[in-house]
Amino acid sequence: MTNFPWLSTLWLLPLLGAAAVLLVPAPRGTLARAIGLTMSVVTLVVAIVVAVRFTPGGAQYQLLESHRWIPAFGAGYTLGIDGIALVLALLTAALVPLLIVAGWNDDRTAGTGRRAAHIYVALTLVVESMVLVSFVSLDILLFYVFFEVMLIPMYFLIGGFGPRGADGPAGDQAVRRERARAAVKFLLYNLFGGLIMLAAVIGLYVLTARAHLGGAGGSFDLRQVAAAAESGQLGAGPAVLGALFLGFMFAFAVKAPLWPLHTWLPGAAVSATPASAVLMMAVVDKVGTFGMLRFCLLLFPHAASTYAPAISVLAVIGIVYGAILAIGQRDVMRLIAYTSISHFGFIILGIFAMTRQAGSGATLYMVNHGISTAALFLIAGFLVSRRGTRLIADFGGVQKVAPVLAGTFLIAGLATLSLPGLAPFVSEFLVLAGTFTRYPIAAAIATVALVLAALYVLWMYQRMMTGPVREGNERLRDLMPRELVVVVPLLLALLVLGFYPKPMLDRIDPAVAGTLTTIGKHDPEPGVQPAVATAPVATVPSGGASR
Repeated sequence: MTNFPWLSTLWLLPLLGAAAVLLVPAPRGTLARAIGLTMSVVTLVVAIVVAVRFTPGGAQYQLLESHRWIPAFGAGYTLGIDGIALVLALLTAALVPLLIVAGWNDDRTAGTGRRAAHIYVALTLVVESMVLVSFVSLDILLFYVFFEVMLIPMYFLIGGFGPRGADGPAGDQAVRRERARAAVKFLLYNLFGGLIMLAAVIGLYVLTARAHLGGAGGSFDLRQVAAAAESGQLGAGPAVLGALFLGFMFAFAVKAPLWPLHTWLPGAAVSATPASAVLMMAVVDKVGTFGMLRFCLLLFPHAASTYAPAISVLAVIGIVYGAILAIGQRDVMRLIAYTSISHFGFIILGIFAMTRQAGSGATLYMVNHGISTAALFLIAGFLVSRRGTRLIADFGGVQKVAPVLAGTFLIAGLATLSLPGLAPFVSEFLVLAGTFTRYPIAAAIATVALVLAALYVLWMYQRMMTGPVREGNERLRDLMPRELVVVVPLLLALLVLGFYPKPMLDRIDPAVAGTLTTIGKHDPEPGVQPAVATAPVATVPSGGASR
């Protein structure tokens, strides 16, 4: 089966699953959920097969598939996977089954009638499919198409499904209006970023056509265009390449999100169901940071080097800004959303440090952030659904009535603050260490977030879980078996990757090294202190005079 199209199978399975779910009769909501879960598990199995067939340290792109798509434009259906895309595809395939289980009853909050379950599960699977094909695409136009298409199902997940209001019908109407605004803001921000990127994609295509890449019609092949960009074959000046770089970077910075383009995230995160919010923050937003590594660095190496200091400044601002705003939040779900802004700052800082250590740390950080955010946000969602409020002040003493929930919440929170022994610590350490060799001041300022993270996580835990049991919390249920099925694998992953990240790094390191080699970037040489010059001492014969 050496020629079997594993990558096509990987992204088409969720799409077929979505179609199968929609064909289920309307009254059979449970069957629709079961089919969606089954197809997501099968997708995970295929992702594991892809990982097994992937050779660490082998060719940069493996399991290649290439077919003609639009020959007149030089666009092809070209797929391939490197270590960076592999770990992110595994993250996506592993999270989606857990999210379907976590959101098993989330569709009941929607006003879409008896087919709510069908629509909810199908939209989740479509998002998974679009994200997976984005990770494995080696054609720039193909990537752009799915980069934009994934916004549509995500928009409907945010706007169509979410928690109910706490004050009856009037509260429901207010919550629905807020959810609609958040969904529209999400869509407009990302569509505007995509529009800017489209202009850059067209501009890049014009350059490839002038350089006669792929024949007279130009080329969208990432490998071919990246090689031409590094050799100077594109024949464009720094100003043009810089403008194209900014077009790509703007779209990715919106999706990531990078400060100050982050303002859509908190509203979307708290308006959606916890499972949909995790799908957005832990999966969809990773396409933005992945795009920075895959496209911004490879296609525009010199422009990326030129703008790297400025982007690093924005990343550091986002790191500190997100942490400070998290401290001041009264809404537990909004607090966790702001922590993601801080974490994305670390990822982007590691990418644009352009060192092997920081790049590997940033990629591993994408995986670890996905796991830790999923754990914390879902556990908080389980708690909020029991209590009917997101306000931190309404909780208190939860550990006395729901000790397992409180304990798992603490572990997930400690992972978020990068406690040693849990997965995010390794990636955060690599990012800071690798960044310090190139931008020591930025790395030093970013470490402030470590203290701030301890403050917002431990203070949140203290207010919500410790102390006397507040009124209204006396009958809170502990985690149920279905919820433990979701939480336990996430916590185990945090522990395993915290103590043994080697399998991930063995696949990430060669891909990062290959990217940096392609763009001609090398780690800075360690600083060497200059030797202290000493004046020669003349030997004066005894009894003689010096001349």
